[in-house]
Formats: sequence, C-alpha cells, structure tokens
Amino acid sequence: MTGPLTPQVDDEARLEAAAAWCIRLSEGELDGRDQAHFEAWLSEDPANRTAFEDTAGIWGAISDVALDPGVISLRRGALAAIERGRRARWSRRDLGLRLAAGIAVASFVAGGAFWSERPRTLETGVGERRVVMLKDGSKVSLDGATEVRVKYRADRRELRLARGRAKFDVAKDPARPFTVAAADKVVRATGTQFSVELLQAGVRVVLYEGHVLVRERQGPAGLGAPLRLTGKVGGGVDADTALTPGHELVAPLAVAAAEVTPTDAPRSLAWEGGQLVFVDEPLASAVERVNRYAPRRLRIGDARVGAIRVDGVFSAGDPAAFIAGVTALLPVRAVEEGDEILLVSRGR
Repeated sequence: MTGPLTPQVDDEARLEAAAAWCIRLSEGELDGRDQAHFEAWLSEDPANRTAFEDTAGIWGAISDVALDPGVISLRRGALAAIERGRRARWSRRDLGLRLAAGIAVASFVAGGAFWSERPRTLETGVGERRVVMLKDGSKVSLDGATEVRVKYRADRRELRLARGRAKFDVAKDPARPFTVAAADKVVRATGTQFSVELLQAGVRVVLYEGHVLVRERQGPAGLGAPLRLTGKVGGGVDADTALTPGHELVAPLAVAAAEVTPTDAPRSLAWEGGQLVFVDEPLASAVERVNRYAPRRLRIGDARVGAIRVDGVFSAGDPAAFIAGVTALLPVRAVEEGDEILLVSRGR
C-alpha cells in the first residue's frame, strides 16, 4: 500500500510538471484544452506558479533559438525523460541536473546563443480576438486588428504594440521588468494587469491591478523622461508618472504630456466580451475601434466630424448597426466611396 506523498515527493512532482509545461510551451502555442489545463494548474497552488516561473527562467532562455533539429530532438527526449522520471521518482537534485544538462547541450547545439531569443509576433485580423499565454506565464489578450511584438531577454521582457489594443496580465518577476512600447511611449511593470491602446490621437493606458510607470520611450524600449501631467489628475498618478489602479492615462503622440482620469474598468474591458462602449467619445476614436471589426473600412470626412462626441453600446461584430446609430442620432451621413464608407457632415 502506498502512503501519502511526502513534501519532498510533492515538490518533485511539481517541478516535473513545471518542466513539462515549459517544454510544451516552447514547442508552440497551446491549444484551447491544454491552455485551460495549464491555467488550472497554475491557479491550483501558488507554489505551482512559483515552480513554473523558476523553471521558465532557465528553459525560456533557449526556447526560441532552438529551431535546430538537434535541439528539437533534445526537447522531445526531455519530455520522455520527465515521464520516465515520474515512474523512477527522481530526486529534486537529479531533475535539476538533468534540466541543466539539457539546457547546456541545447545551448551548444544552437551555437552558444544561450540568452538570445528570436522576436515573436502576436497578431489578430479584422474581427478576430485571441488570448495568448507567454512562456513566463504572462497572458496577452488581443483586440481585433492588433499586433504585438515580443522579445524576451535574460534580464527583461520587451513587447511592442505596433497597432490596435491589448491587455496584459503580467507574471511577477521583479528581476525581469515587463515593458510595452507603443509609438513614443513605454509602460513598465513587474507583475500587474493593464491595457495599452494605440490610436491616431495618442496612447491610452488603463491600469486594473498593481502599478505601472508610463514614460517617454528612449531607444527600443527604455524609460525616458516622465510625462508632464495636464488636466485634473485626482490622485491617479504621481510626478514620476506611476499610474494607480482604476485610472487611465492618455498621452498624445510626439508630446511629453499626459492626462490621467478615473475610469470604469468593466466598461473599458467590454471589448473582450465583444462590445464597444463609448461615453462622450470623439467620433474619430470610435471609428478607429469599429474598424478593428469592420470588413469595410469607415473613414471620417473631416476634422469637424471627427470631433463630434458619441455615446452608446454597440456590438463589435455589427459595424452596420454602428453606422445606422450614428447617422440617426448625430448630424452625419454615410457615403459609399469605393471600398470605404465615408462619414461626412449631414449638410455636405
């Protein structure tokens, strides 16, 4: 009869599971079922997440350079070895040695590029949303027509929002800051939840949990000068541009300034559920968001039309309802122009 698991055996099983998840994630994105199992395992016990983050810090360093067939073979062998190890009940030290040896050999096969990682692009098409789990346990939720470029290094995690909007659930790792660059602004966090949106008018950052710094971008993703605060701040940020939860920061492009206001968090995340909610929103910004779901692009006829304010809740997947609503309630009309629909003043 087998007795209860000892703490040592429990730790060994946890480390083995963490190693297996690291290797599976390094092979590519998880399917829906595996991702659900992975998230459930992380949530099951805080020690599981700690074990995964510790293991990912080692294994993730070579994950994306290991495209060499020899490295792929080593990974598959490591997975098989982990399965054998469950039966043989390796000691924690033995498992650590096996992982370290596998990484050292893989690094050698990859040409010594131990700390390098190939950039990765996450993107969605028009009308598409998706959620992606990164190798460190961070999660990225992408709005329609969005592109995020990911570059993980040994001492930092760098992402760049090239277009659209994304929400980031950041795995805690104080030793590797998590930065998101958008145009000429950069957001830095270590473990938190926030969204970044890139619009023609500027960059919008909404913080849901934790703290983030928002600065001018220096170089690819470096922190530059703090932003000059305009308007009424109301305690949502300090002089260093460190945002606090429940606030949003809007920073115009090419200007080292920002306005911070309280925000309705559920409303700001309605897009994840397929809704677009506008409250006193400039029509130009509303149209940008609708275009992430519109098979036929909308375009603002002139600056005066773009400045008209719009309120309402619209289905992200029904651009026609948005057009019908704004043309019925606002002094604008829709004009078909080639492959686009132009919104112009009703008197034009």
